Amino acid sequence: MPIHHAVLALLDGGPSHGYELKNAFESAIGPQWGPLNIGHLYQILDRLSRDGMAQSRRHPQSIKPDRVVYEITNTGRAELNRWLSEASPRSGGFRDDFFLKVTAAARSGSAEAVRTVLDNQRTHLLRELRSLENLRRDATDPVVRLLLSAASRHTSADLSFVEDAEAALLDDGGTTLAALTRTRPTPADDRPDQSDQPHRHDRNVYP
Repeated sequence: MPIHHAVLALLDGGPSHGYELKNAFESAIGPQWGPLNIGHLYQILDRLSRDGMAQSRRHPQSIKPDRVVYEITNTGRAELNRWLSEASPRSGGFRDDFFLKVTAAARSGSAEAVRTVLDNQRTHLLRELRSLENLRRDATDPVVRLLLSAASRHTSADLSFVEDAEAALLDDGGTTLAALTRTRPTPADDRPDQSDQPHRHDRNVYP
């Protein structure tokens, strides 16, 4: 997920160097995001600088290498304001690895395969939900608590989908799964070869 706008928001608070930005990002977003890779952060800063949204200055240090400090530009601030003024669509749409697993298991016609996929996902989501709730209880920053609460709601919604899939695919004794296997498309190799069929425009071939 691109985070260059979040970096711009941090720079809008004042000039910073790479490790200050890394610590500020992790502190602001909270533990559910995970650590920010410093190499990736510097790639973002380089890109922002190339695009004219940030600029850098070198600060000499007597012992350590020069420290590079970044600050937002007017162009970067305009882009930040544009981003903040727009709604945020789902970055990945509704493409999800778990949806693909459900599809594959359901179209196999195997109730056992479907049950395995759903049970494994349910166990994973319940573990994730407990972890998020523990993190939320320990969080002192109100914004971090809010983000953790949002993550918990997303996880709960995913659990609801597992229940919906179980009801739709397994609660009718196999009828739905059997119907799915009957409606599989015919593989291309099994279809009649149209090149072997007579063509009306060929005068030398008769029905």
